[in-house]
Amino acid sequence: MTTETPLQTTPEVGGMGHSVKRKEDPRFIRGAGEYIDDLNLPGQLWLDIARSPYAHATIKGIDSTEALKVPGVLAVVTGKDLEGYKLHWMPTLAGDMQMVLPTDTVMYQSQEVAAVIATSRYAAADGVAAVLVDYEPLPVIVDPHKALEKDAFVLRPDRAADKQTNHIWHWESGDKAKADAALDAAEVRIEEDIYIPRIHVASIETCGCIADWDPVRQQLTLHMTSQAPHAIRTVLALVAAGAGLPISEQNIRVKTHDIGGGFGGKVPVYPGYVLAVAASFLIGKPVKWIEDRSENLQADSFARDYHVHAEMGATKEGKITGLKVRTIADHGYTDAAADPSKFPAGLFNVITGSYDFDNAFVEVDGVYTNKPPGGVAYRCSFRVTEAVHAIERMVDILAHDIGKDPAQLRMENFIRKDQFPYKTPTGWEYDSGDYAPALQKAMDMIDYAGLRKEQAEKRERGELMGIGISSFTEIVGAGPSHDFDILGLKMFDSCEIRVHPTGKVLARIGVQTQGQGHETTFAQIIAEELGFPVADIKIEYGDTDTAPYGLGTYASRSTPVAGAATAMASRKIKDKARKLAAHLLEASEDDLEWTNGKFSVKGSPDRSKTIQEIAFAAYTNHPQGMEAGLEAVDYYDPPNLTFPFGSYICVVDIDKGTGEVHIRRFVAVDDCGNIINPMIVDGQIHGGLTMGLAPALYESITYDENGNNLAGTFMDYLLPTAVETPHWELEKTVTPSPHHPIGAKGVGESATVGAPPAIANAVVDALWHLGVRNIDIPITPQKVWAILHEKGIS
Repeated sequence: MTTETPLQTTPEVGGMGHSVKRKEDPRFIRGAGEYIDDLNLPGQLWLDIARSPYAHATIKGIDSTEALKVPGVLAVVTGKDLEGYKLHWMPTLAGDMQMVLPTDTVMYQSQEVAAVIATSRYAAADGVAAVLVDYEPLPVIVDPHKALEKDAFVLRPDRAADKQTNHIWHWESGDKAKADAALDAAEVRIEEDIYIPRIHVASIETCGCIADWDPVRQQLTLHMTSQAPHAIRTVLALVAAGAGLPISEQNIRVKTHDIGGGFGGKVPVYPGYVLAVAASFLIGKPVKWIEDRSENLQADSFARDYHVHAEMGATKEGKITGLKVRTIADHGYTDAAADPSKFPAGLFNVITGSYDFDNAFVEVDGVYTNKPPGGVAYRCSFRVTEAVHAIERMVDILAHDIGKDPAQLRMENFIRKDQFPYKTPTGWEYDSGDYAPALQKAMDMIDYAGLRKEQAEKRERGELMGIGISSFTEIVGAGPSHDFDILGLKMFDSCEIRVHPTGKVLARIGVQTQGQGHETTFAQIIAEELGFPVADIKIEYGDTDTAPYGLGTYASRSTPVAGAATAMASRKIKDKARKLAAHLLEASEDDLEWTNGKFSVKGSPDRSKTIQEIAFAAYTNHPQGMEAGLEAVDYYDPPNLTFPFGSYICVVDIDKGTGEVHIRRFVAVDDCGNIINPMIVDGQIHGGLTMGLAPALYESITYDENGNNLAGTFMDYLLPTAVETPHWELEKTVTPSPHHPIGAKGVGESATVGAPPAIANAVVDALWHLGVRNIDIPITPQKVWAILHEKGIS
């Protein structure tokens, strides 16, 4: 086990393992970033959207008379208007269909009903307030179990005749017969219902765009907040082609600017984007749309909403023998998830986690309800958070049921280091892992034995203290083209590198940054491979006119896929540089060795050429017959995903009077393979842990029986601030990925995946002796107080 990535470059070069300060930060700390709302174009108009107050209703009529009287309002667009252009429906990234604007029926509260175009944002908002819509309310279904009942009314009659049901799809993984047999034969069998509630990414910046159609050049430029600009460009081209509009892909430019957080919420194509494009096309002027916070919380894509029933079998000693999981996935009124086509439930079948057992079966059913479209990954790799939460809760329940320490049970069930690459019973091949040292390191850091002793003493005094563990395995880096695509687009990614004559470097990547530090870390990969100082390397992204095609940033795929492409493109450049160096040094390529950013002749280190000298020669003194320049591009198709892992331990104290959960300590030991920038990795983990704390104790979107969103503002949708966030104690182990060019695995989402079950396990551990087996997150003071009151000890 190692705990850090060995340094191969000097601090001046700043390759992998160096905590290089983020190159993008100077503009941010000076307030000089450029976000979508900072951008305004000459002649720009504004778009705002009228939304439904009902979760399900027939639209009997829309009267725009008063809206058009508002000074500055130029037009009101309805679904009937779009229907004439075949633009009232659009495809989702999951292959379902979604309304741009409804023609006759609204399907969830805050659904788009009409768009107002005006000369200012305020005029557009006034116009929205003046749009009169005559609704006839319809029955509402917000419970996915009720949606599956035989007598439930069908929410999507637009679907094919053989799909007149609220059931969207069924997906399964593993061997059901073997899992059933293992459970039937188990000496110990446990089961639990676990609900992982609907939540929202609530990024600091909401969604928005400026659509700018140039009718003379037949060119569409779409400035927007997107995590996947190339995919957006292709979807727009497909929608335009279906509508018969002359907007073809070579004339579409999607450009992102600085993005204030994405976390999966800026992957989908929202109706506001399409409306802005349609309005600009029809009017011939730029049209800007920026959603407000309530719209963002009430109408954008949501995450989670998984109803899990899990069964686990084991021996009396605690050796896990089988797992069976049945899940209902509430997708709202349409399946708008950005999951790979073969995996409608994402990578939920990583649910076997870090544990070695042979029998597992997982099945998931997607269901329509009267809620906004769901399925965003909320800073996780396609439903991995739900899977990890379920398995880690089940392992803890098993440990408590048989009277074994949860850490010991995990140690006895971990996949051993010598078993990798490890084939799981649901079909994944884990690339590498070393789980026991990570948990042991966390236990040593927090003094686990001392805490258990303290807990026993406090329990005798009637005090409530809990210790929770989460030893998770994540699955990231989608993905290999034989299994991974979205709307048919294979999930490779890309990098193009140009070395200028003066030894300065421009690299363009197919992924999109929204806070991860790509301008720094991707420069460090090039610095590591080629020896150019990070200061001499510029990274560009987010402009489909210049960046190579890529599938974007989500599911921790930037480093595993585009990072690999960057390393491979660098190596192509190094191969050509070797030929140039051989020419300059009048030596055989085989006689050259590469060290510290230069080629030298073996045995004659004084005969050498630096990479900068070679770059100049590529334009001024290359051998005859060799193509000039020093450039390369790589489209990387990974052979496998990568599997970062970690062990977290959380210590909580519970106030018996209020039910408040206080996190006293939280230790996080992560393993993301070789580390590019330790400082940035720590920052990602800090942010991820806070975003894991949020759903564990605070975040939840709930609806009443009429489909009213009960958490549509930050007054009701609770986010942790610096006041509620504990001190995070971090450590690492380093287990490189054997198939990744630089041995990296990805880290941006691991902490959000691992933190919630550690916190939930700690709370349940504090209350287990009272007969508490499970508490669904978020574990609010009200929930805990109610339990304590029921037990007579509040």
